[in-house]
Amino acid sequence: MTIAFAYQSELFCEDCAKSIREKLNPELVALADKDRNSDMAPQGPYPDGGGEADTPQHCDACDVFLKNPLTGDGRMYVQKIVDREWTPTVVEWSNFYDIYPAPV
Repeated sequence: MTIAFAYQSELFCEDCAKSIREKLNPELVALADKDRNSDMAPQGPYPDGGGEADTPQHCDACDVFLKNPLTGDGRMYVQKIVDREWTPTVVEWSNFYDIYPAPV
């Protein structure tokens, strides 16, 4: 299971969230944690890569795939991409979501 952290309306993997937190003022981090304020410091962890979404989620800092579940619309989105292209990222999505190119 991949966990995610929210910070300033973006999602981050555990390593990147930790790196961001280490660069912030410790007092600010403590206040943010008390208030669960993701505008001031990364908050989480959130299981399942940040939760169900309409698209595959990636860390906004390092681009690692967060392996979140997809909505029905998200599965259709991935199917369209898988049918159209076969980049390393799409292969990763295809394998994780068990969505493969439609037969021709």
